[in-house]
Amino acid sequence: MSYNFEKLKKEVSDIEDWLAKELSGIRTGLASISILDNVKVDNYGSLSPINQVANITKEDAKTIRISPWDQSQIQPLEKALTEADLGISVAVDDKGIRMSFPELTSERRQDFVKMAKVKLEQAKISLRGGRDAVWNELQLKEKEGEIGQDEKFQLKDEMQKIIDNKGIVLVELFEKKEKEIME
Repeated sequence: MSYNFEKLKKEVSDIEDWLAKELSGIRTGLASISILDNVKVDNYGSLSPINQVANITKEDAKTIRISPWDQSQIQPLEKALTEADLGISVAVDDKGIRMSFPELTSERRQDFVKMAKVKLEQAKISLRGGRDAVWNELQLKEKEGEIGQDEKFQLKDEMQKIIDNKGIVLVELFEKKEKEIME
């Protein structure tokens, strides 16, 4: 009998997606629309992502323009952006909202790298949790006589390869983000 690792592969893929999304929310010195992905605005009583109530464009390398489809949404948008505490200056003008990304100090860059490291560690913990669940399942299958000891250890090696390969991918995501932040 062979073990089906599809559930584990899906889980580790979800962990990678989560880390990529979390890292995209950590800002660098350049304007990035993805920093707004987790910001919700009060849209007539319900919380909505900004891209569902406004057009978002990059004006230049350091500026994002948010143009609400309904001008009455400017105040709730400004409030949501201010409360999100993204470290970005928010200014309202006649066309909507303009977000300016200031230059990062070396101290602030170090803080962002630390944040990214925390996210990486959370992803690694989730990865280890998935590995431990599969290992427990393999041990149970051996105990119940469904697989032999040799097969259990062969499956353990296969599982460990999946975990190790995804761990490398997670570290690469972190290193890429670290490089962006430090530039």
